[in-house]
Amino acid sequence: MDLGLRGRVAIVAASSKGIGLAIARELAAEGAQVAMCARNAEPLGAESAALGAYAETLDVSAEAQVQAFVRNVHARFGRVDFCVANAGGPPPRTFDQATVPEWRAAIELNLLSTLFFAREVIPIMKTAAWGRFLTITSVSVKQPLDNLILSNSVRASVTGLVKSLSNEYARYGVLVNNVCPGFTATERLKALPDTWSSQVPLGRAGKPEELAALVAFLASERAAYITGQSIAVDGGFIRGV
Repeated sequence: MDLGLRGRVAIVAASSKGIGLAIARELAAEGAQVAMCARNAEPLGAESAALGAYAETLDVSAEAQVQAFVRNVHARFGRVDFCVANAGGPPPRTFDQATVPEWRAAIELNLLSTLFFAREVIPIMKTAAWGRFLTITSVSVKQPLDNLILSNSVRASVTGLVKSLSNEYARYGVLVNNVCPGFTATERLKALPDTWSSQVPLGRAGKPEELAALVAFLASERAAYITGQSIAVDGGFIRGV
């Protein structure tokens, strides 16, 4: 299936490994020009070179760095068609364990980083009368997970932002959606207790490439009537209808 992404320009945050890297690879395979960013320069440099992608090392929770990155991407390519706001998750915590500095750090990492990208790319997309803004959160926005109160809370706020943005910008041809990974075979999964496998009807962790395939579809013209949605890629983990 040709998704019509050839020549489109896609920003993928936190893309030196894991889900972000799988998304960058999928979009590049579809012919998009990919701009990658992450905090760790060495893996980012190696992966971006392999894809022929533009890359910058930055902290997505630093507003000025996000601003400069998006400006550089726009100056280089003359457009920004698609943006994936993505970041690592907060550490596992219960309410009693989580400190106020950890709450602030979680807000900066997951909510504010998404806001910073949205503030930079959505005006570009609005002017072009075409765009896709996508967030990567977690199934915890639909079904909170034990011992992940920071992620449960802050990622739910990202979902509220997504829905609000989708309502405001649909009239300008800018579609905003949220992809919610379930238990996915990344380094982060190793940090969680192995109590999840029996809860997944498919009986296994998801592959980053499986989630990336959905992201590529949402970036395409074939997804032109999908906005304001939070779509789980979870092997059936969420029990609600």
